[in-house]
Amino acid sequence: MSTPVRVAVTGAAGQIGYALVFRIASGQMFGPDTPVHLQLLEITPALDALQGVAMELEDGAFPLLAGMTLTDDAAEAFDGTNVACLVGAKPRGPGMERADLLKDNGAIFTGQGRALADNAADDLKVAVVGNPANTNALIAAANAEGVPTERFSAMVRLDENRAKSQLANKAGVSVAEVTNLAVWGNHSPTMVPDFDNARIGGQPLTDVIEDRGWLEGEFLSTVQQRGKAIIDARGASSAASAANALIDHVANWCGGKPTPEGDWVSMAVPSDGSYGVPEGLICGFPVTTDGAGAYRIVEGLELSGFTQAKLGSTVAELEEERDAVSDML
Repeated sequence: MSTPVRVAVTGAAGQIGYALVFRIASGQMFGPDTPVHLQLLEITPALDALQGVAMELEDGAFPLLAGMTLTDDAAEAFDGTNVACLVGAKPRGPGMERADLLKDNGAIFTGQGRALADNAADDLKVAVVGNPANTNALIAAANAEGVPTERFSAMVRLDENRAKSQLANKAGVSVAEVTNLAVWGNHSPTMVPDFDNARIGGQPLTDVIEDRGWLEGEFLSTVQQRGKAIIDARGASSAASAANALIDHVANWCGGKPTPEGDWVSMAVPSDGSYGVPEGLICGFPVTTDGAGAYRIVEGLELSGFTQAKLGSTVAELEEERDAVSDML
């Protein structure tokens, strides 16, 4: 067995955290030969619930679970952390403006960025799930002095997984047949699944699904509004599917599961100016990963006029969010 990976999970007693931590302990994030030490952070009123989660983790008797830290203190939670999964965030309440949500969560992620810089391991990688994820990641990165910005990412993998499922159902194939599907932009209803560059069974997707009206209409709106549809159906936001997407995200990035040759996955990472996205914005891109912490934005893709226009809209939203929290950056 290797040295345990120290994995911090914020909001660990919440629905996503609860769906996530057992899968990390089972080896699904870092593989069957890598032990993990879970460092679980919660707000003080939720510490009793967190203790219950820890008791269940113990009862799971996971061979790879090398230890646990339970705390309401970010410095303790991030002590020596190799991978931080920033799941916890304030949800948007009734009548709350998006700008108010940005400000409230901005304060949380400002503090967490500083705590990560002061306490985490030198090889720290950060995956942000708490919404608005892209801008929360931007805030955390800006406040993590000395930590390279490319160590911060936000999750758009849930959008990719949702899109792949819809496309597979339409084509009547396995989800595994859908490859090279990028999700551009913000993890919000403006995000853009790029069906023009995707493939099904190795063929251009648009040769398999020829109904462009469906792709530009029902498909796009279904994926963009899927989160709301789940809330309407179950009375709560996506949890298990979000945890599953985070497992995928980290496994590909730094969990020893590189992207297959010729394929790519979607990650929201700091822009290097590619595809006209302003440098520094944390934006969804197609990337290839080596499974050991490195990623590369896929270069040279030709975007259709439809996708380019949609990309412009989601980037404009990211710029508005950035400007709304400029005093935190």
